[in-house]
Amino acid sequence: MNPPNHHHFAIHKPGGYLSQFVNNQDKRRNKKLLGELHDFPEGTMAIGRLDEDSEGLLLLTTDGQMSEEVRSKKVEKEYYVELDGEVTQEAIAQLKQGVEIRTRAKMYQTLPCKAMLLDPAPVFEATTSKANRRRHRPTSWLSITISEGKFRQVRKMTAAVGFPTLRLIRIRIGQVLLGDMQAGDVVEVDDFQLGHD
Repeated sequence: MNPPNHHHFAIHKPGGYLSQFVNNQDKRRNKKLLGELHDFPEGTMAIGRLDEDSEGLLLLTTDGQMSEEVRSKKVEKEYYVELDGEVTQEAIAQLKQGVEIRTRAKMYQTLPCKAMLLDPAPVFEATTSKANRRRHRPTSWLSITISEGKFRQVRKMTAAVGFPTLRLIRIRIGQVLLGDMQAGDVVEVDDFQLGHD
């Protein structure tokens, strides 16, 4: 029997969208969902999530096995993160070593990660998110690369070292790059070149 033909997509999730297709909670009935961005085939699922305020690269598939592979710790995820304040080298060193964050009802020590200052800061199209509210204060941008994915992990990590996240944009999953995709863009791909061992 031949395997089913699966579909894979890379999208640039805009801020303000939930990383889901079906809305089962009445309180969220006015929320924007991924299905509004494209006519996806039945059975399409997001691989992992970006929270409502976060932006950037999100992979979608109809193949559950592919979803498991992408979410594994073998696949790096890189984020560009705008922080409230001028980040210190001490804070960057703490992020690299791993910091303690709260996950659900318990504390969790994040794994060591890659973190570096982005100077000059990257340029992205304007957003309507909460990030605009503090533009009168100094901000700084970091690249943070992790291999795990706890709920709102990067936001919790930067808050733990004293620099809350204003804007978060995922720019890479494995070897799949956001590149020059604009917010709302959807690209169907033959396969995800993840580039792990």
